Amino acid sequence: MKMTTEEAFVKTLQMHGIDNAFGIIGSAMMPISDIFPDAGITFWDCAHEGSAGMMADGFTRATGKMSMMIAQNGPGITNFVTAVKTAYWNHTPCLLVTPQAANKTIGQGGFQEMEQMNLFADCVAYQEEVRDPSRIAETLNRVIMQAKRASAPAQINVPRDFWTQVIDIDLPAIVAFERPSGGEVAIAKAAKLLSNAKFPVILNGAGVVLAQGGIEASKLLAERLSAPVCVGYQHNDAFPGGHPLFAGPLGYNGSKAGMELIAKADVVLALGTRLNPFSTLPGYGMDYWPADAKIIQVDINPDRIGLTKKVSVGIVGDATKVATALLENLSGTAGDEGREDRKATIGATKSKWAQQLSGMDHEDDDPGTSWNERARADKPDWMSPRMAWRAIQSALPANAIISSDIGNNCAIGNAYPSFDEGRKYLAPGLFGPCGYGLPAIVGAKIGCRDVPVVGFAGDGAFGISVNELTAIGRGEWPAVTQVVFRNYQWGAEKRNSTLWFDDNFVGTELDEDVSYAGIAQSCGLQGVIARNMDELTAALNKAIDDQMHHGKTTLIEAMINQELGEPFRRDAMKKPVSVAGISKDDMRPQTV
Repeated sequence: MKMTTEEAFVKTLQMHGIDNAFGIIGSAMMPISDIFPDAGITFWDCAHEGSAGMMADGFTRATGKMSMMIAQNGPGITNFVTAVKTAYWNHTPCLLVTPQAANKTIGQGGFQEMEQMNLFADCVAYQEEVRDPSRIAETLNRVIMQAKRASAPAQINVPRDFWTQVIDIDLPAIVAFERPSGGEVAIAKAAKLLSNAKFPVILNGAGVVLAQGGIEASKLLAERLSAPVCVGYQHNDAFPGGHPLFAGPLGYNGSKAGMELIAKADVVLALGTRLNPFSTLPGYGMDYWPADAKIIQVDINPDRIGLTKKVSVGIVGDATKVATALLENLSGTAGDEGREDRKATIGATKSKWAQQLSGMDHEDDDPGTSWNERARADKPDWMSPRMAWRAIQSALPANAIISSDIGNNCAIGNAYPSFDEGRKYLAPGLFGPCGYGLPAIVGAKIGCRDVPVVGFAGDGAFGISVNELTAIGRGEWPAVTQVVFRNYQWGAEKRNSTLWFDDNFVGTELDEDVSYAGIAQSCGLQGVIARNMDELTAALNKAIDDQMHHGKTTLIEAMINQELGEPFRRDAMKKPVSVAGISKDDMRPQTV
């Protein structure tokens, strides 16, 4: 069949149902963007490509459907790097389309030239460059399938002089692979360990959310064993929050109940998780990882099994299929030993933690430091971060999708949200980019129009994506709600400064004359300031009503004191020492 290269490209997108693209328009992509409307593809023109990529990540994570990132070659594409690496560690199958400088001029240092394949080599699961115009559909089809198989971003690089050429091709076939279900020997060995366990614990990761039916399969297995279920860091939606066996998230500012329960484990089933190191760091003064427990690790990617923890059994497979197979292979007495005592321990541990969490109003200071005490004294009438999170919990609808940014105030809230189903919690993941909260929730709303969405960000991180307020107020964009924790500081870095650098606050202070609510209003959106818990709950209730019933986007500035939670990297920091010494007298003027 004869067609143009851009028609072949777009027809392949249609074959896969990829109907949403995020980026900024550019001449190198205009041959295909010109026919997006006729193809039923919506192009969301954002304020910055970095935010566009995070919108694509949020869209795909909330819906399970692939989306596309695309922009102008060179500087437009380089702006995607952070978003693509974020999607990689969020296990998000996005399509990255990178128009390339023309073949006939590349290497001459021409306008907007960049070596785009090397740029993304460490950010994608697969990448391929179109070698000939006649292979454009074949290459695109393969890249899309690789993204789906790896559950990660994949890149197609297209020299811009390959567009607007007439080719004679057949469109490629879509060949889907069945996901593996684990080897028989490994399943049998793992089932035996679980059957004989006295205190089995299940740890659910992102793979449980991504696998169709994964949460339900893990629930059936947990109920059969009466095993508590923890979830990995930032994966609070990997198990139903209201279930009596749910123990909460591990890792930074997570659930003390989950940490105490997994510490008792003699067998841990790590289901659909790479066991990333940050998820199992000590918390609340507890080094809770059970060093002597037998570990069963299940991951779709064999390269990640045994990478961070010593495992007794490794199983390569889909979380749903493996959990189902384990359940079918358990002995008739599996879970019986100590079942009632175990259930009582789970209930008592959860209850004790719930009481502690509800009474946690303020952040503690480390011995020898006093910043949090001073912060409370400086603004005695202002909310603390935990007060703000409790006020938020009072207003969040049970079915809401929420996003979180990186940073101290968002991290303090890690233990609070829970969900009845998956694809509800969009956290920035282990790449840890600032500026994720707003674009991710916008992408989620584009894909889930009938669901309330709320984004959260600290004021430092929000400053990186604030320019998206200039884009999302246009008529075709759906309404969202964004909460910004306003304390005029880079909190995580400031906590580091109090602990290791004697309150030497270099680069930690923000401009107190800036009003994000005011900026929102200037962009034609609603901007509201909340100064106490009642105001915050009321503002959030109204904002969600305005979002769902009146199509209005609201930014809420939650004014909080400058208390600081646990440092992110207590494991990676230490008190500096002076050896040679540093003096301003040694500074020499530059010669020009």
